[in-house]
Amino acid sequence: MAINTFARKEIKFLLDMEQYHALMEVINEYMNPDKYCVGGKEYGIYNIYYDTPDDYLIRESLSKPYYKEKIRLRSYYSPAAPDDTVFLEIKKKIGGIVTKRRVSMTLAESEAYFADRTKPEMTKYITEQVFRELDAFLDHYPVAPKQYISYQREAFFGKDNSDFRLTFDRKITERRYDLGLNFESYGNYIIGADQRLMEVKVSDAMPDWLVRKMSELGIFKTSFSKYGKAYTNHVREQVEGSKKQIYISGISMLNNSIFMNRSV
Repeated sequence: MAINTFARKEIKFLLDMEQYHALMEVINEYMNPDKYCVGGKEYGIYNIYYDTPDDYLIRESLSKPYYKEKIRLRSYYSPAAPDDTVFLEIKKKIGGIVTKRRVSMTLAESEAYFADRTKPEMTKYITEQVFRELDAFLDHYPVAPKQYISYQREAFFGKDNSDFRLTFDRKITERRYDLGLNFESYGNYIIGADQRLMEVKVSDAMPDWLVRKMSELGIFKTSFSKYGKAYTNHVREQVEGSKKQIYISGISMLNNSIFMNRSV
């Protein structure tokens, strides 16, 4: 059973295609492609995000607190079969530092775990620790599947520092129905076909060559959450599609802009 843990900064940038192609011209000089991205290939990432009945976790996240957390189930297959490996992850952000813990199991085993906490056979102590953390999370939050997010990714890691990673995501797709990894990937796009979401994943400072190139190309940091964007779109559709005023806990609207208040 695989386990992955880390702590790092994740900095996001939304690029147009001119910026993307110009940046890619220097990527190969300083970075190597992920083993699944050799020769310009991409790989798919497919996620189910879990949340409370009143969407507390995403509303709290969008209010930009010092500490926030989320839980998701991830697959690299679409659709996933019952015996395909999936990854159950808890992701936390504390003062700008992202930590993630995850355990692997089959899709069928994940369904059993969420149903009655039945756990797959474990051989590593660290896996038991992560499951204890998952149990505590689920004891505290009555979560259920709430959001599907998928995307196609190009990934690179630094030639001199393998902990430095750079990813480009496209076709970021969302839906709030058919909430299972056993369904095909389809839904609404949340960025344009002429855009790429770039994430810099680094444990310390960004390398100088990247900073210089982004400055030259006019690429600036942005605040972007895939789940957050999908949820904000969902709320906007509810508000704009209603002929009468509606109330959604923790949300206010001013001058056609949606704001997430601190959850209570």
